[in-house]
Amino acid sequence: MNLSERLNEDMKQAMKSRDKFKLSTIRMIRSTIMNLEIDLKRTLDDSEVLEILGREIKQRKDALQEFEKAGRDDLSANAKAEIEIVGQYLPAQLTEEEIKVIVQQTIHETGASSKAEMGKLMSALMPKVKGLADGKLVNQVVQQFLQ
Repeated sequence: MNLSERLNEDMKQAMKSRDKFKLSTIRMIRSTIMNLEIDLKRTLDDSEVLEILGREIKQRKDALQEFEKAGRDDLSANAKAEIEIVGQYLPAQLTEEEIKVIVQQTIHETGASSKAEMGKLMSALMPKVKGLADGKLVNQVVQQFLQ
């Protein structure tokens, strides 16, 4: 079962169990996926759906930070719940230690040794961690190694 099918099945389950919050969250995700499919005039594969899910998580995390700064506990609770629901469809995220190992391997492969070569390193590194790690965290780890 691919991710789109899983989202459809979970949406049906949310309808049956009358879980309105989960239903609305899944519908938002499916809407984004369907809009992109209409624009591209083809169905998306799992890697493209994962990319969309990653963007959705990132948007909600950014919104969560803003809600917490503004002291909006009601909205931050909703954002946390949405992050949890969307996160169920993403593969397990890499820990910082796992990212450090991958960064070290990629530095060795590319021979990057300074911040001037950061672009070359990041272009080799990002396909390895795509969908598995937050880009900001990867960037921070890379900067630690290229100081």
